[in-house]
Amino acid sequence: MKAQLNKVANLFWTADPIAQLQYEYDSAVDEMKAGREGLAQYRALVERVSQQVANQEKQTAHLKAKVQAYLKAGNREAAGRFALELQKAKTELAENRQQLELHEKAYENNLKKIKNASGKLKKVRDKITKYDAELKMSKAEAEMAEVASSLNFDVTTDFGQIEQVIQEKISLNRGKARVAADLSEEGIADIQHEEMMETALAEDALKEIEIEMGLVTPETSAVEETEKQLGPAVVEQKEG
Repeated sequence: MKAQLNKVANLFWTADPIAQLQYEYDSAVDEMKAGREGLAQYRALVERVSQQVANQEKQTAHLKAKVQAYLKAGNREAAGRFALELQKAKTELAENRQQLELHEKAYENNLKKIKNASGKLKKVRDKITKYDAELKMSKAEAEMAEVASSLNFDVTTDFGQIEQVIQEKISLNRGKARVAADLSEEGIADIQHEEMMETALAEDALKEIEIEMGLVTPETSAVEETEKQLGPAVVEQKEG
């Protein structure tokens, strides 16, 4: 049964050790409160004994004064009665003083114990706060480490495979764009050649119309054509 109870206790301790420490601390604080209340009651007893000793000291002094007074008056009988009371009072006073000394010593010892326990409880409270913070921090660090390890951008992981698919799509799109750009230049030379041919045919047609209208003669047209082909500088050299 004890072993089973220990297992259950260990289960609770490992589940939430900070809560267990707090429970132990609260229990110790409750015991400390009870101890302080008991010490207060004990101090009240010591105060009563101390007051009783003080009263007996006054009574003893009063009896002693009576004995001395009766002796001076020559009344030995009365002095003897008060001497017996004085002797009895001194005995009780001595016993009470001894008890008071013991009670004071016991009170001081218990007071030291409670002060010492209070200091230890403060250290325990500080440790609980420290352990709680460290436990939470270590838990957060462990979770971050676990998350960091799960975010492995390797091709073998799901994230890595998805990333690879995205890269492949990007490459495919860029390839299509390149092909479209390359295809857009296809036939440009033929088009330019056709445009040049159309320009030449238009020029020939315009020349024929100019000849028909008498604006130019076939001879001057040939000269102009030569000038256009050779350039103005070459023609001037020939003329010179």
